[in-house]
Amino acid sequence: MNRDVPLKKYQKKMEYSYTLGAFPTVELLKNQPGQALKVLLHSNLTSVSERELVTRLCAENQIPIENGDKAIARISDKENCMVAGVFKKYAACLNEKANHIVLVNPSDMGNAGTIIRTCLGFGVTEIAIVGQGVDVFHPKVARASMGALFQVHIQYFQDFGAYYNIYHNEKRSFYPFMLKGATDLSRLERAQDGLFSLIFGNEASGLDDAYLEVGKSVFIRHSNKIDSLNLLMAVGIALFEFTR
Repeated sequence: MNRDVPLKKYQKKMEYSYTLGAFPTVELLKNQPGQALKVLLHSNLTSVSERELVTRLCAENQIPIENGDKAIARISDKENCMVAGVFKKYAACLNEKANHIVLVNPSDMGNAGTIIRTCLGFGVTEIAIVGQGVDVFHPKVARASMGALFQVHIQYFQDFGAYYNIYHNEKRSFYPFMLKGATDLSRLERAQDGLFSLIFGNEASGLDDAYLEVGKSVFIRHSNKIDSLNLLMAVGIALFEFTR
């Protein structure tokens, strides 16, 4: 891709996106330097360490640096953004020999980014997004993930059947997390040497009842003072239990 792309507000149809802020930009340069097109530095950047680190990483990977005051103002929704990266979008396939997180119709960009970071923190780097899911390359997702986006593999699927047909095998077990789940997570018995796919629904509607027939449905016990847990919280609890 030509590095000289028009720097305008992000749109999903674009073939490139942005990292807004020093931390996600550094993670881009460290983990996906081949996708980076350029880096923009604001003249008000006062952190010598950030400037030196970004400059070194760009030099090592032959990534151009530009003075970006006006461009950053166009592409960022925050006034204090001093560093921005421009990168081309890329596709990935999941590792069939690894554990998976499956998100069905996730819609909240902040949640999606934090879930990506949580997955990486628990060592699960394979994430399937099923249906009309959030755009993981949106700058808000990259920022919420604190750059973890560039250390995981994310694959989109039109529906759950498309995912299941590719990754179903005798070593993998499927666990949809549902309020109507059959088994309390704290009492779940499973093969410790097998692979797992943890399935979660949309923030508002969860998974529909059809998922009760998929694998072994699970619920996370909580008090009757609340209707349900936040999606991010549910994913974090499930990952803790399945990876400890």
